[in-house]
This record gives sequence, structure tokens and C-alpha cells, in this order.
Amino acid sequence: MVVLTCAEAQGRARVVRVEQYAVDLDLTRGEEVFGSTTVVRFAALEAGADTFVELRPNRLVRAELDGAPIDPGELREGRLPLRGLAAGEHVLRVEALMPFSRVGEGMHRFTDPEDGNVYVYTQCCVTDAPLVFACFDQPDLKAVFRVSVTVPEGWTVLGNGVAARVGEGGSGAGRWECAPTPPISTYLMAVAAGPFHSVRTEHAGLPFGLHVRRSLGRYLEADAAELLEVTRRCFDRYHEIFDEPYPFDSYDQAFVPEFNAGAMENPGLVTFRDEFIHRSAVTETEQQTRAMVIAHEMAHMWFGDLVTLRWWDDIWLNESFAEYMGYQVLSEATRFADTWTDFAVARKSWGYDADERPSTHPVAPDPDAVPDTAAALGNFDGISYAKGASALRQLVVWLGERSFLAGINEHFARHRFGNATLADFLDSLARASDRDVRGWAESWLRTTGVDTLVPRVGESEARRWYVDVEHRGDRPHRLAVGLYDRAAADESRLVLRERLERDVPPDGGRLTVTLDGPRPDLVLVNDLDWTYAKVRLDPVSWGTVRSVLSGLPGQLSRAVVWNAARDMLREAELGPLEYVRMARSHLPFETDNAVVQGVLAFARGYAADRCLSGAQRTEALGLLGEVCRELLAAGGGGGVGSGASAGGSGVRLTAARYFIDCATDPEELLAWQAAGEVPGGGPALDVELRWRLLLRLSVLGAVGAAEIEEARAADASARGAEAAARCRAALPEAAAKEKAWEDMFGPADALSNYLFTATAQGFWQPEQSELLQGFVARYFTDVVPLAARRGPALAEAAGRYAFPAVFVDEETLARGEECLASDRAVPALRRRLEDQLDDLRRALGVRAAIS
Repeated sequence: MVVLTCAEAQGRARVVRVEQYAVDLDLTRGEEVFGSTTVVRFAALEAGADTFVELRPNRLVRAELDGAPIDPGELREGRLPLRGLAAGEHVLRVEALMPFSRVGEGMHRFTDPEDGNVYVYTQCCVTDAPLVFACFDQPDLKAVFRVSVTVPEGWTVLGNGVAARVGEGGSGAGRWECAPTPPISTYLMAVAAGPFHSVRTEHAGLPFGLHVRRSLGRYLEADAAELLEVTRRCFDRYHEIFDEPYPFDSYDQAFVPEFNAGAMENPGLVTFRDEFIHRSAVTETEQQTRAMVIAHEMAHMWFGDLVTLRWWDDIWLNESFAEYMGYQVLSEATRFADTWTDFAVARKSWGYDADERPSTHPVAPDPDAVPDTAAALGNFDGISYAKGASALRQLVVWLGERSFLAGINEHFARHRFGNATLADFLDSLARASDRDVRGWAESWLRTTGVDTLVPRVGESEARRWYVDVEHRGDRPHRLAVGLYDRAAADESRLVLRERLERDVPPDGGRLTVTLDGPRPDLVLVNDLDWTYAKVRLDPVSWGTVRSVLSGLPGQLSRAVVWNAARDMLREAELGPLEYVRMARSHLPFETDNAVVQGVLAFARGYAADRCLSGAQRTEALGLLGEVCRELLAAGGGGGVGSGASAGGSGVRLTAARYFIDCATDPEELLAWQAAGEVPGGGPALDVELRWRLLLRLSVLGAVGAAEIEEARAADASARGAEAAARCRAALPEAAAKEKAWEDMFGPADALSNYLFTATAQGFWQPEQSELLQGFVARYFTDVVPLAARRGPALAEAAGRYAFPAVFVDEETLARGEECLASDRAVPALRRRLEDQLDDLRRALGVRAAIS
């Protein structure tokens, strides 16, 4: 992997100022390469300066500096040196043939198996712009971009600026030009091209567009009204709270195939993974997630695009802000009013888990801790997103929303179209508030780990009671303490007596509250989830929620309790079967789908699959199946979309999905398959639900290759190809496993990023441990050269999805530690393996505690 160090970037920024990139791309050169001609106008700030541009081509055709040729042989390890520059203006011209990607890095090329149409799009984030054009690739060397693209006949081009067809190329090709941008960073340059199906409109005087490949056109048409409504509402809300207007000339949203991230905030052209265009029924939670990503990426137009980090130590200035603003603006401006419940269940736990691993880091690490771009890539994680957003939510509670927004607007005004650091942001906040924001930042942004809040509740003889909160940690917290009693008329329900707002002092300071009357049945610390901290419950409160959690009013309050139980399991303070039994008791009465989905996912994926084995795992799956059966019997929204109850929350659809996942006997699933629907009122087995059912039948050995190929013939889409690969890899047959292994790790490297991931997801199954045992050692041997060959995106996927996580034993741990000790793993793989092994140690600890 080619890396740029922070020191190199700082040195280059001292001697170079970049004015403009003119990038001309020719996408008509065939299936393997495309033409890239870049003209860079820049200034050398010192006489005699030496510097370099980055470029990673298939072949460098020619390069000229101020009209004088540069020997193409000078290009080494992705760097073309520029030596002895005279002070003043220069023009660099570079012509190259660049490689198309199959792994989502640089210029990704995709052929739709459904209709044969071809699509390309760029992903330049962090280090991959030189896979598209020659550049000074660091975020603080911003420049104007003028981009032109030659494409096959019938294609549309999208870019950072409004794209227009301006003429013909050779052989019927079309030539397009994009309007010049304001100054932006190289990692934000974007192009997408192909025979898109588009829905266009105008809002606030700007062109808005939605774009998908043609085979998804009918699904976009079904979703377009919802997508545009969310987009318009979020756009208008940002204009209400930000003084700086939207800084670009258009707002296109392209849903593209085989995209590695959830989305990318390219100015004027946001790219999303096209799974967000739903071709089957989805839950309200899934619709909300898509809307949140829209709001998140739009926030980046200000946080990241208008004002950009100077170096990658400040990833949080992009991601934490976009994460926080995405959830907050969505809750304020759209019908999705309960977004923070989903954040608590689905996102915050990501931050908690990351913060307890050896690989944790501060939200805003010191620059020395991010010495190069390889280190930066590892920090796009639960810390920079979920913990950072949690910290900002706590900041707003502590500082006040008015001061927070005033500081943000000051920040935008001072650094528009420029770069900024944590110090710059704190300066802006300090101008807007008299509170000690720098001290707050030292406690919250410069430290690692999760504080824990442990209440002790007691009563006195004088009908008084107290709660004493032990603070295991150093950060100050502004939080709510919920006091609940069992309802006199119905002891299965809890009613709120009072909600106290209090400050927990820093440096381990305790919070003590004494009040008149009897103690409440439940004392819930961090009610409403304002702060980022692990919480525990006193014994009486734990007994209360164990018996009447489903009667606790407020889904966000219930989410806080479920997160406490989740953490107790991970800390081996609560047995995995006890967690599952708690789910069995209370989930059938849960009405919030985010909570149902989050608890079932953790109970199945972690409690059952990682912490239990044999008869205990079977028991857990049976209990979860009972939960799902009861939820199905109770009704609840079937979801939104084809075959679903419009407007429903989707609890029924979630229950159907997890009933399938937890089945240990194929007979009932085969009956569903034959009927084409879930008995008792659906949902219908649409295409995604049919594939999910077929995957479970494949795991259980109830179907074979013939049934998978029949399903693949009925679904010729790219998603069908991925689902079929997942099912084939899941078959409990030696030949199927060997074929899947060769596809993933063999020298052909034929699988795209998505097909690799799908195959890996199907491969490791707890039910097949005897068949899979021999592949554990092969993984640690084969994954290292694979990661080195195929780059960071595949390395990350191989570490995340192809890791033998179902083998929770000391032998797997030892092999993993030996692999890391060899120091052969590339950084992207090393980071993922470190995290996997830490999770493995934690699961071993849980198993030891219950043995």
C-alpha cells in the first residue's frame, strides 16, 4: 500500500499552492483501462523546491512540466518527482492509462448481469484519487476542478459540478464537461457515468437528481417521492440553522453498485450503495436509516466539503459532526422523530465496542498518532462516527444548542473553502460561549475509553431515599436520572415519577441525590441517553426491569436498559442464556422496531453464535424462534414496500427474518417456501426474503446446488448473484467449501468486493464446525497474501467477513496472535485482525464465566 506521511504532507504544503486541476477522462478505452489526462496549475512557494505528485497508473504515457518532458521512468511507487522548482507558477501535464477497479477503489467498473449495461464511478477517499488522475493528494491542498469526460454513446455523466454534453468523441462517443467547482480537496473529486435511470427536479433554485442503473429504475420510481421529500426537508433545515448557504451548484445523489461504504460526501454528487434502493419490503427502521444517511451526507457539504480537515487526525471534524447532525436534523425536519433510539441501539454500541478494544483512539487524536494515511484509514470506525457523535450530543446538552450553533456558524465563516483543525473549531466555540470548551475537549475528545456509572440506592428510616452514583472514569457528564414506579392499577407497567437532570463531576467525582418518599422501583441513570457512558442498575432496579422492562414507557429509555444488558453480557456479568431469556420475556411486547431488530441481532449473532455452543446454543435459538413466532402472531407492521403493510413499523417483517435465521429444523421453512408467504397474514416471500430463507435452508442442508441455481435463474440481478454465492458457500458439503475457498483466496482474484463478501458471509456457519475445522489454519496462511495483492478494501473485507469467528477457542486465538506477531499483515488487515482477536478473547471470557 502506498502511504503519505503527515510530515510529507506538511512539508509539501509549505512549498506548493495548487490553483486548478483540469482532468480529462476517456472511458471508451475498453474493459481494463481508461485514459486520464491531467493539467495541474500550481505555484512553488520556494525557489529550488523538490516535491512530487501522486499517480498509480497501468502506464504513464507522458509527463511535462512547463512544456519540458519528464522521464516516465521517474515514476516510482506512485510518485512522480518534481525537482528544483523555480519559485512561481507552473503547469504540469500528465497523460496515463489508469486501471479500472473491481474492489471499489479509484474508478470502479461494473457490468450489470441483468441487462449487460456498464457503469463506472469514482471513490477517491483518503488515498485513491491517484488511481484516477495525477494530483498532490492531501486534503489541505484544495483547488478548483474542471473535469471533462468522454463516454460511450447513451451514457450520462455526473460530476461535482453540473455536467453537460458538449459534443461528440470518436466512434459515436459523447463528450461531457462539468462546471468548475469551488476549491475542494482531491479526495472529493467525483465522476459517475453510465446509462443511468434518473429522476430530476429543482429545489431552492438548484437542480436535484436521483440516479440508479437502469435495472433498478422501477424501484427508484417507487422510492423517489420519499427520497426527494427527505432531501428537501433536510436541505431546508440546514439552511435554517447554518448561516452559510449550500456551497455548490447542484445536488445529485447516485446509488451505485458494489460501493464499499454506506455513502460518500462528494460535493454536488453524493454516491450511495445501491442497496438503499429497495426492491423488497423494508422496515420503518431501514427507511429511517436510509434517510439518516441522506441527512449525514448532506451535512458533509458544510462539515468536510466547505470546511475540510487539514490532516487525517481530524476525521472527527467530518464524521462525528455529520453523524450527529444527520440524526438531529432528521428528527427535527422529517417524519422520523425517534431517530435517537435507533442511534442508541444500532450505532452507539458500535462506539462502545470500539472504545474497549486495544485499537481504540481518542475522538480527536494527536497528529503524531495518525502519522500516515494507512493509520488514517483505520480510524474510520465506531470512535470517529458513533462515539464522536455521542460526544457532540453531550456537548449540546452541556453547552446549549444556541451556543453550539453559533460556534458552528463562526467556524464556517472563518474557514469557508479552506481547512481547519480541532484548535480552530474550539476557537470558534469559545467565541460563542463563556464555558470552558477547551477543558471539555480535553476530557471528551483527547481521551480514550468508556466511563461507567454505577448507582447504589438506599433508604433511611425517615421515609427518605438516596442514590449515590459511583463514577468510574474522568469525564464530566450532564445526564438525566429517571425515577419509575410500578403502576398501581397494573404492576406490569412502569410510570415516571420524576426525571432529574444532574451533573456528574469529572475525575471520578460522585453524584449523590437524596429525596423524600419511598425509593422508586427503577432508578435509571442516563435516562434519555444524553451521555456516552456504560451504566449499571442497582439490584432492585435490575429485578424490576427483568420482570417489567416491556412496561417501561419510552423506547429510548428501554434502549438504555437493553444497552446495559448488552454490556453486562460482554463483560461476563450476565449469562448469554439469561440475556436471551430476557429477550424472550419482553421482546414480544416491544413496539419499536429498532429495539426489536437490535436485540434480536445481538442475541442471535453474539449471545448464541459467539458465546454458546451445542445444546445451549440450540436452546437459545429455540427461545428466539419463540419470540419471533409470538411477534408474528401479534401482528405489527409488516414493513413498507412490495408485499408489506404500508405504514407499518416492520416488526412483523423483522420477526419473519429472524425466525428464518434461528430455525434449526427446515420443515417449517420449507412450508413457508411452498406457500410463498409467512402464514397468518404475511409478509409475502418477496425476492429478498426468499433468498434469506434459501440461505438458511442451505446451511441446514435441506437444499442443494440445483435449488440455488433455480433461484439464481429466477433472479438475474447483481443482488441475486451475491445471494447465490452466499448460499453456495453455506452448503454443508466439502466440495462446496473448497470451491468457495478457492474463489476467495485463490490466485485468480476474480471476485469483486461484493461477491467476495457474499461468499465469506456464507462460508462460516456454527452448525458446520466439524466440516470447517481445517480451514481455520488456512485462513491465517492465505489471508495475508490476499490482502497484500488486492488492496485495503479487500483486506478489510477479508478481516471482517472471512475471519473464522465461529471458532471461539484458544487454538484460533493462538493462530491469530501468531499471524499478527509475524508482522506480515498490511495495515488494513492488521487492524481488523486485532479487533477480531479482541472480540474472540472477550467471547472466551464469557464462555469461561458460564462453564
